[in-house]
Amino acid sequence: MKLIVGLGNPGAKYEATRHNAGFWWLDRIASQQRATFKRESRFQGAVAKISGGGDLWLLKPETFMNLSGQAVAAVANYYKITPREILVAHDELDLPAGGAKLKFGGGLSGHNGLKSITQSLGTQDFWRLRIGIGHPRDTAAPEREVVDYVLHAPRAEEQDEIDKTLTRALDLWPQIVVGAMEAAMLKLHTKI
Repeated sequence: MKLIVGLGNPGAKYEATRHNAGFWWLDRIASQQRATFKRESRFQGAVAKISGGGDLWLLKPETFMNLSGQAVAAVANYYKITPREILVAHDELDLPAGGAKLKFGGGLSGHNGLKSITQSLGTQDFWRLRIGIGHPRDTAAPEREVVDYVLHAPRAEEQDEIDKTLTRALDLWPQIVVGAMEAAMLKLHTKI
C-alpha cells in the first residue's frame, strides 16, 4: 500500500459523527506510527507520511465526503499511486457497529465518498476497509433518515463496539504496510 485514505467530514461539528469512522482509524494509525498530519492545499486534505520500506501516505480529505475523490486523485496523481495501492477506510451502514470487512473493489453501497473516489480514479478497483456503524433501521428510531444517522454521534454502546473494531483493524498494520492484504483479510475476518 502506498496511500491509506480515511473518509470523513472536516471540522469540529462532524468530529464525533459516525460518518467520520475513517478519520478515526487514520488518527489511530498516525498516533501509533508517530506521524503528524499537515494540511496541504494542493491535496485538499491533511496528509501524513510514514517512511519505512517505502513512503506510505495517510490522507484525510477536507473536501467533505461527497467530494473525497478530488483529494484522493490529487495525491494519487502527484505520487504516481495506482488504485490497487490505495486503501480507503470508511463507515459502513450495512455492517453492525463493531463489524468490519476488508475487500478489494466491489459495489459502492450508496456511499457518496466511494462514489466520488470511483469517479475521480475511473475505477472501483481499490481496497476498502468497511467499518460497521449500524443502520438506522436497527435502532429504536427506524424513521430516522440515513443522512441524519451518519451525521450524528453513535450511542455509547455503539461507540464502544466501533472502538474495538478500530483496534482490531489497527492490528492489521503489519500486513497492510507490506501489502499482504489477503493475510490482513483473513486475520480481520477470523473470529477468535
